[in-house]
Amino acid sequence: MELFHNLIYGFSVAFTLHNLLYCFIGCLLGTLIGVLPGIGPLATIAMLMPITFTLTPTAALIMLAGIYYGASYGGSTTAILVNLPGETSSVVTCIDGYQMARQGRAGAALAIAAIGSFFAGTVCTLLIALFGPPIAVIALKFGPAEYFSLMMMGLVTAAVLAQGDMVKSLAMVVMGLLLGSVGSDVDSGVKRFTFNTMELADGIGFVVLAVGMFALGEIIGNLGDPEERTVFTSKVTKLFPTKDDLKRSFGPIIRGTALGAFFGVLPGTGPAIASFSSYMVEKKIAKDPSRFGNGAIEGVAGPESANNADAQCKFIPMLTLGIPASGVMALMLGALTIHGITPGPQVMMKNPDLFWGLIASMWIGNLMLVLLNLPLIGLWVSLLKVPYRLLFPAILVFSAIGIYSINSSSFEIYLTALFGVLGFMWMKLECSLAPLLLGFVLGPMMEENMRRAMLISRGDPFVFFTRPISLAFVIATVLIVVVMVAPAVRKRRSNITD
Repeated sequence: MELFHNLIYGFSVAFTLHNLLYCFIGCLLGTLIGVLPGIGPLATIAMLMPITFTLTPTAALIMLAGIYYGASYGGSTTAILVNLPGETSSVVTCIDGYQMARQGRAGAALAIAAIGSFFAGTVCTLLIALFGPPIAVIALKFGPAEYFSLMMMGLVTAAVLAQGDMVKSLAMVVMGLLLGSVGSDVDSGVKRFTFNTMELADGIGFVVLAVGMFALGEIIGNLGDPEERTVFTSKVTKLFPTKDDLKRSFGPIIRGTALGAFFGVLPGTGPAIASFSSYMVEKKIAKDPSRFGNGAIEGVAGPESANNADAQCKFIPMLTLGIPASGVMALMLGALTIHGITPGPQVMMKNPDLFWGLIASMWIGNLMLVLLNLPLIGLWVSLLKVPYRLLFPAILVFSAIGIYSINSSSFEIYLTALFGVLGFMWMKLECSLAPLLLGFVLGPMMEENMRRAMLISRGDPFVFFTRPISLAFVIATVLIVVVMVAPAVRKRRSNITD
């Protein structure tokens, strides 16, 4: 009954004209950047962060959340029509979605992608509402030692589960921690790693790092890509899937939603892992696996449900524990701190309008996305033909204006450009940038909780091992590393013996 009253309160917050407007703007922008390859939700949210300063915290989070899960919807459009994933999570959709378009069934593929995404989004929003409050109540019992151990586990998990080499990911986590320590020490006021530069006395701005690494880094990387995009069909007909399509898609949508929800709460796992896992499961249990790769609608329904479920379940650890499970959630966490809200279980208690309003807005946003994606397919197809050379100058100007408007500092624009170059270099070296952002966001919080724990224990470092919950997180961290490293060790030993 309490959940029912909380949801009614959330809908009363979300249904205000102000919040509905920003929910629509977020969903529209999310669909747009999902359709346009090479931009992505990380870069877009980073660029729009300065705009949120003028909004209420609830409206800001509703808009940014709409951009995130809206991109999961939009990415399927290019994957099906152009064989070019607008989002990394839509890579798997290209395999069968584009083949369906070549067979004249683009409408059915797009409709099933929208239906699967809507179902997954609805179910996972309900999961947030059901499990968010109990997790937050448990988290209220955490002390500084438990929070430090939990954050350490989150960073290590993000590193070992991130795409690419684990050692590189761990190195990026350390780099994020180092960048987060730049500025004045909280307790003593001593300046650290500022190189006698006054502009760095308050630390590196979160928006500066995010825009530089993700927006500018992506732009520099995309300039070298070929611009030729062949849209297979510009006129999509027969949007409503057949009974056979719906029958074949029912099971994959259910299984994809479950897989996406599972991977969604794990730190460091992106939607691409959830969608790929869903595709492999569907192919494994199919009566005729040879259909996959030749236009099997299950290969669209499962992955699209999984990536949207993953995107929305990422909000569970962020809202309840203050732990970002992905780079985008780190940006969301940054948006909360920018508005003076302390992330963690207290958000639900002190800011119920934000917590329940955001959850209710996800239902509204998912409905908006279905209405936006299917009727406006012609518009999205036209946008796919816009050359990237016309898009990136506008993105650069918008980013520079946003950065300068924060502190009216030209130094921060130069710093953003520097991070853009560094971000491009790290991408070329195949280093995942998401662990760096997680380390940058969690680093100061980890340091603060470690100091508090040490003060409470009067300098005894065993406080992290004597408290049961903290010890459980430490053991879990060690087990995660062992499980991920053991196969590589065994493989190396077998190579030596051979």
